Formats: sequence, C-alpha cells, structure tokens
Amino acid sequence: MLDKIIPKSSSDPIKCGKKEVQSWGFKHVFTWTDGPNTHYKPHTHNGLTTHLIINGEFTMCYPEEEPGNKTTFGPGARVDVPAGKVHEVWVGGKGCTYVIGECA
Repeated sequence: MLDKIIPKSSSDPIKCGKKEVQSWGFKHVFTWTDGPNTHYKPHTHNGLTTHLIINGEFTMCYPEEEPGNKTTFGPGARVDVPAGKVHEVWVGGKGCTYVIGECA
C-alpha cells in the first residue's frame, strides 16, 4: 500500500511521506520513530492529527467508545485522530516509523 503513496523508486520515503502529509493540508509535519512494543496509554491531542506509516505497524483503539476493538495499521496506512478523541496505541514488535501531521 505504501507504494501507492510513495513510489518504490524513491530513495527517501520519509521525505516523500512528509510531502504527502503536507499535501493533505497539515502545516506542522514531522517524522517519529517508536521502538519495539512501545505503549501509549490513553491520551488526546489538541488538534486533528494524522499518521502516515512508513514502516512497522501499530495497533490503536478508542477505549471510551469501543473498548477491546483494536485495529492494526501497517505501511502506507493513514490514521487520523480527531482533536480531543481519547485513543491508546501499541507499537509492533519491530517498532514503527511514521510521518505525523498536526493542525494545532
């Protein structure tokens, strides 16, 4: 799926990912890497936040709305989290690198 957003011939998938996220209208764009099995307890963000996964995977749920309903996302996935929405994240066993875009 990542190759639909970032060409396989790209020598710098992170740079391409940042340009893609900027094209979606996000002004604050940066790259983040989590180590294997990182866990983020339930939390929120002040504004709409998007995540474009470059490599690895993470699993996310919205504990206040759908307890136990977890979804795993891998390379090429775009994951949007609305402002103020409580969510919890578990990073996969190989870690995860993603481009983040923030509106706030």
